Amino acid sequence: MGKTLKDTLLGTLVHGEEVLEDIRVLRKVSQDKITEGNEADARIAPLHAKVLHLVVSAIIDTGKNAKVIRLSGTEGYLPPFEAGQYINLFTEIDGVRTSRPYSISSSPRQRGYYEITVARSACGFVSDYLLDEVKVGDAFTANGPAGVFRYQPVFHSKKSLFLAGGSGITPFLSMTREVLEAHLDRDIVLLYGCRNEQAALYHEELGAYAEAYPDFRYHLVISDNVSGWTGETGFLDGAHITRLVPDYKERTCYICGPQVMNEFCQRELEALGVPEKRIRRELFGACKNIEKEAGWPAELTGGEVFHVTVGNRTIEALANEPILVALERAGIRVNVCCRSGECSLCRVKLVAGKVFLSKGMMLRKADEQYGYIHSCKAYPISDVSILL
Repeated sequence: MGKTLKDTLLGTLVHGEEVLEDIRVLRKVSQDKITEGNEADARIAPLHAKVLHLVVSAIIDTGKNAKVIRLSGTEGYLPPFEAGQYINLFTEIDGVRTSRPYSISSSPRQRGYYEITVARSACGFVSDYLLDEVKVGDAFTANGPAGVFRYQPVFHSKKSLFLAGGSGITPFLSMTREVLEAHLDRDIVLLYGCRNEQAALYHEELGAYAEAYPDFRYHLVISDNVSGWTGETGFLDGAHITRLVPDYKERTCYICGPQVMNEFCQRELEALGVPEKRIRRELFGACKNIEKEAGWPAELTGGEVFHVTVGNRTIEALANEPILVALERAGIRVNVCCRSGECSLCRVKLVAGKVFLSKGMMLRKADEQYGYIHSCKAYPISDVSILL
């Protein structure tokens, strides 16, 4: 075999021939084999698998209208992830292939499995299936881990404020478990908003952490009027933040929960003078009651049916559901991951017609210039034609 350009260049360096000989020996005898020509691909592939093949290894009922589903790798290996990231789980229900992103609630310090926490929600097409039908041994595919809702030490303060609502507690659970169990140099205050104590996922575990670790403080804030409750009440507003977290301006603030709560908390933080660069938000899925979002056409109720033309097919789509959902129901495959307008995998080109774009869509300038939209956050408000 002739010399490659790399071999030639290395050979010109001081001790270059020695380095080349070391590489040749390692390729023959090392247990961590150095492959010929595709070293980078061979090493990166296990860390960033395009498809994860998973099997349900355990199901744990929380007793709070939610279950913990433990997913193991069928090949005995799971890629590493950062606390706060999610996987996008694919499933087929009644002939409809769809997916949902779920934050990984287990700690990234253990890699034998991923745990996701599925809570029941109104009209939960996928969540009902996972809660009522799935059993140990069932197989799934997923993509991920993905997402940027995580601690970034270069930019973020070591002091964190977590604002969680409902099942939005899951990424914070993963973050908290890693920080406390690995004794990392971090300081966390978690404010968790729920309707009542019974609905608060992991409340007992988080309370135990707060008692055991001085650098972790936890407050459950309930919105229902519950007799006998002596803890915090109301919503996660500026008054709660200033009283419970007086050093909030020194912290990086993370928000995860339903869209209404998410936007409310962001406004409260901004009103307190927290700069935008210190606020991180995570929001999964499409907006519920999109017709109530600012800018929605007043003449539409959301129940109108429009036609979406894709190539030589025309399908029906409700005005109050994302185009992505209509495509999936019709069996038209679209690449997808976050379903919240961030990853851009589900983008399509709008050829004709009008759509309503929900808040939170992170369109690139090139997408805007050439008419691309994210189908997970685009709602038809007329008959439309798109290009996949």
